[in-house]
Amino acid sequence: MSTQERSLQAAMNTRIIGSGRETMVLAHGFGADQSVWDKILPCLTQHYQVVVFDWTFAGTVKDPNYLFDPLKYTSYDAFADDLIALMDELGLKSSVFVGHSLSGMIGCVASTKRPQLFSRLILVGASPRYTNTDGYEGGFEDATIDNMLSNIESDYENWISAFASLIVDNKDTHSVEKYANCLKRMNPEFALPLLKTVFRSDERDTLEKVTTPCTIIQTTNETVVPDSVAYYMQKKIKGESSVEFVKADRHYPQLTAHVEFLDVLGGVLGFKI
Repeated sequence: MSTQERSLQAAMNTRIIGSGRETMVLAHGFGADQSVWDKILPCLTQHYQVVVFDWTFAGTVKDPNYLFDPLKYTSYDAFADDLIALMDELGLKSSVFVGHSLSGMIGCVASTKRPQLFSRLILVGASPRYTNTDGYEGGFEDATIDNMLSNIESDYENWISAFASLIVDNKDTHSVEKYANCLKRMNPEFALPLLKTVFRSDERDTLEKVTTPCTIIQTTNETVVPDSVAYYMQKKIKGESSVEFVKADRHYPQLTAHVEFLDVLGGVLGFKI
């Protein structure tokens, strides 16, 4: 193993917690970091060896050799390669992968490249395409995305507050603040190109190549991904798949409804909370 490979684990702030026989990998979404999993870790580590890490765009990643490069991360492919490299470095195989938001599709892409790394994909609030097109409801019109990107460029600080309140249940002010603080730690120069990658992506064709069993998890009142997207994914994924709902508002059940989220995970994976 080269020095460069060995440093990936440290650069991405990787932690391995718990001593279960099976491994679970938790991957956070846009603007967040591994702290968004804090509420569910005490339960999961009783049943699994849990791996948490930070993507290179997170404000917690400081290694200059691994900082987010907008020219490299123009699609989910480069993220999937990072995930595969990290799992190889850790010697992982046949792991449960829990990917929130953009990480759901990153996990799908990675599974098509190295299916033996994954025993199941848990796709939380994931979407292969966020914009509407003929015969497909992604949830956003192109003009809405253009306006959001313009707001980031013109006033990043105000955009943070509005975006956090949009996707985190605003009745839970502590969780809204937690996510907003993650966004504030993130380099503003990363936010715009990354969101362009996310909101302009179209990974619908990837779904037909996914053979790993999948569980698609939605909240009952999601503001980012319509329920129709979850059922679209279920239909298109080649492997066995199902759709489950967490009784929660908006896009972050692991923050605002962690007990309900764990209950759904336990039902899918066969553990009690």
